[in-house]
Amino acid sequence: MDADETQGSEPSADPEPRRPSRRLVVVALVAVTAGVGLGGAGVWLATRGHGAVGTGAPAAAAARKAPLYQCPMHPTITSDHPGDCPICGMKLVLVTYASTDNSTAAKPGARKIALYRSPMDPKQTSPVPRKDEMGMDYVPVYQDELAGGAHVQGLAGVSIDPARQQLIGLRTVAVTKGPISATWSTVARIQVNPAGVRKTNVKVEGFVERIYVDFVGQAVRKGQPLFTLYSPSLLAAQSEYLLALQTKEALAKGGTLSENGDTLVASARRRLELWDVPASEIDRLAHMRQPTKTLTMVSPISGVVTAKNVVQGARVNPGEAPYEITDLSEVWVMADAYETDLARIRVGMKATLTLPAYPNRSFSGRVAFIDPLLDPKTRTTKVHLHFSNSTRELKPEMYGEVTLQGTAQEGLRIPSDAVIRAGTKDVVFLARGEGRFEPRVVQLGSKSGDEVEVTSGLTQGQEVVTRANFLVDSESQLRASLSAIGGK
Repeated sequence: MDADETQGSEPSADPEPRRPSRRLVVVALVAVTAGVGLGGAGVWLATRGHGAVGTGAPAAAAARKAPLYQCPMHPTITSDHPGDCPICGMKLVLVTYASTDNSTAAKPGARKIALYRSPMDPKQTSPVPRKDEMGMDYVPVYQDELAGGAHVQGLAGVSIDPARQQLIGLRTVAVTKGPISATWSTVARIQVNPAGVRKTNVKVEGFVERIYVDFVGQAVRKGQPLFTLYSPSLLAAQSEYLLALQTKEALAKGGTLSENGDTLVASARRRLELWDVPASEIDRLAHMRQPTKTLTMVSPISGVVTAKNVVQGARVNPGEAPYEITDLSEVWVMADAYETDLARIRVGMKATLTLPAYPNRSFSGRVAFIDPLLDPKTRTTKVHLHFSNSTRELKPEMYGEVTLQGTAQEGLRIPSDAVIRAGTKDVVFLARGEGRFEPRVVQLGSKSGDEVEVTSGLTQGQEVVTRANFLVDSESQLRASLSAIGGK
């Protein structure tokens, strides 16, 4: 029984050792398969998946960057967690960082952003994009803008987007080539022509018996009576003239040579002429043979009485000038020319005069004389222009504007509004495209109306700013100041 059991148990013991060997084989096969799979995956990752690992590293680094909170009113107040500003009590806002994905990386030759600036307060800058306290996005500032404008001291290139250009009313005009008339305008004042002034003086003592012209400004004609003068010396000279005539006639009747009589008559007549007795009055005296008590003084020229120094009954002495008569048929216009304008002025140049008294009219004249001396106080020279005044509309001491018209010439021209005076230089802002504007120093020539000639600094077809250029100039100066301190 025991033997049978022993024998029966032996066969049953054979399968038990075989079971562990099968399991080991299965486990070995699985291990080998897993090793092959892992090795293939490692090879695939090493050859195909290297780029994925590289792109994940910066993203992970950006994700691990600590958040930054900043006060919208005081950008210097920052914190790594939400809170309130200790100065104004406003909530700190989260600062958003720019993406560093390689898909948005700058292409070769593209403009690089140096910093971001608040559009409302350019002094507030940030190294990353953000919004200001009003919710407006910071404007990018490019490196070429900070470095631009080095050729114009104190100015730098600026970039203005189209929306802001329309908001400030910015306009540009192309540089054109055409005729420059070389006109030049300056302030002027009308004066009396000194060659047209006459004074009526007396050469004999006497008394004014009657006044014919009794107020200043009265127009007179040549030969018109001004006043009558009674003079004992003049009355005696008339008597001598009559006596000389009688002596001449007596000598002629006696058969004596009349040469001595002619000499006496000529001497007496000459004395009356030197005392300004009119020839008509002397002829009347010779015809009537009766001396007159008074002598009538007449106007030597046609014009206007500009001075009256006598009244009826007054006593006058030799050398006094009872009247001054001025001929206003031609007047002088005195214009001031600076040193820089003298090269453009020539004697004989045509000129046009406009006056506030006659806004819709102009008067034509010519340059007659250029003063050789310069006024040391005003640094100007007087230019004399002659204008006809037959209607007497041009009155002395009127102020106006005179425009000198030079010879037209071809040249580049731009509107005068495009030029900004920067110290001792003339500057314009040149449009470079894509909203960029660059300061440019120019040399100016002649001016023609609202346009000015450009002798150097620009070429035909370039665009320059004509409206809102002072706003662009202010932005350019600010950019230059930021560039001087490294854009901070």
